[in-house]
Amino acid sequence: MSKGLKFVKMEGIGNDYVYVDARDDVPRGLNKLAREISDRHFGIGSDGLILIRRSKLKDVKHRMQMFNSDGSESEMCGNGLRCVAKFLFDRKYESGTEFPIETGAGVLSVQITPKKGTHTAAKVRVNMGEPRLLRAAIPMTGEPGEMVTNEPLKVGDKEFRVTCVSMGNPHCVIFVDKPPTDALVHTYGPLIENHKVFPNRTNVEFVFKESEKVLIQRTWERGAGETLACGTGASAVVVAAVQNAITGRNVRIKLLGGELDMEWNDRDNCVYKTGPAREVFSGVYEH
Repeated sequence: MSKGLKFVKMEGIGNDYVYVDARDDVPRGLNKLAREISDRHFGIGSDGLILIRRSKLKDVKHRMQMFNSDGSESEMCGNGLRCVAKFLFDRKYESGTEFPIETGAGVLSVQITPKKGTHTAAKVRVNMGEPRLLRAAIPMTGEPGEMVTNEPLKVGDKEFRVTCVSMGNPHCVIFVDKPPTDALVHTYGPLIENHKVFPNRTNVEFVFKESEKVLIQRTWERGAGETLACGTGASAVVVAAVQNAITGRNVRIKLLGGELDMEWNDRDNCVYKTGPAREVFSGVYEH
């Protein structure tokens, strides 16, 4: 691959990725590039690499392709998708305030709220699609047609009650009786991520109920470790909270990097996520 890769660093409530405009030229060696560029000591530093590519689907102009910081390719990132939407809107590659983007989890619709009097996105609302609740769709071992709601899972010396949801990528949601600690997240997050019941590994959310409409979430992200935010994780959390009668369908979720407004709509069964996206800096990565 040639030297001098143009990039933009963006973040959505602290979930930071390096974004590359690959609509006309796709870099080679993407798994290796993702590992190198994400390194916070020797690279740019990020939770992963996201390419903005052209879509071949009818009536869809753009596609998001994402890689975790360990070089593994992932299906979707909700915070990443908000940043892709801002990238496209701010540069007028998409002219309307609502448009579809192809992802590894399917085509998802985004809605832009511009800063007043500008063509710059202030907030982005994403239709995250319908949650997938059956074991086969997550995926998990066991009876493929069953849902996993408040089930026991033995992990090391502890047993957790887990609710599992796919939002295009797998999530294991655990409700705890006090705000999750570093020790809890960093000890059990990787053990659950790599538990034998998850053949493709899983993301893990530890969630505390602060009030009827507010949840506190910490995420151990598959292939990246703990991240400041996870949009697909927040989507899985609101679904799991409803399944377990912990909250209603509209909830604010506090993450380490900021807050997201979440809705599991009972009319179309889709999850909607609203939050900010910010461009941090741009440059050329020499490698």
